[in-house]
Amino acid sequence: MLSDRIGLGELVDYRQGDATSLPFPAASFDIVWTEHVAMNIPDKPALYREMYRVLKPGGTLAIYDILAGPSGPVLFPVPWARTPESSFLVAPDELRKLLEKAGFKVAAWADTTDAARAWFVSLAEKIRKDGMPPLGFHVLLGSDFQPMAQNQRRNLEEGRIVLAQVVAKK
Repeated sequence: MLSDRIGLGELVDYRQGDATSLPFPAASFDIVWTEHVAMNIPDKPALYREMYRVLKPGGTLAIYDILAGPSGPVLFPVPWARTPESSFLVAPDELRKLLEKAGFKVAAWADTTDAARAWFVSLAEKIRKDGMPPLGFHVLLGSDFQPMAQNQRRNLEEGRIVLAQVVAKK
């Protein structure tokens, strides 16, 4: 509906599927991009094998994801999971190994934890100063938004989570 409203409906196609068994033929895409996805998928080897499978030779995988930090377990609830049972974080070195085992060659890796931390601090200050905006994450996340945001900030500040932007090639 939103694509149609802004005149892009003819240019966009939406499909729903299982990320560990993608509904596409092999070598279908030049680029596969995920943002804040893998932390909710327990079978990461299957996830990255499928991404590799659907990429054309020389294709690019772009990932922006939350990873397990070095300093202890995640405090819940967080925006991607209310309990540990639905959170499947891996550490950065484990992600690199999973990608390489799937066949990828990591071309670029950027730790974006500091930027995420600054963004959450800024968001918390804006909410403290101006109150909740009419639209935002809180609308999607519901009544748990406040503790989720507080835990997300604390998890970032305490090194319980880290964020990474990764580019890998097939």
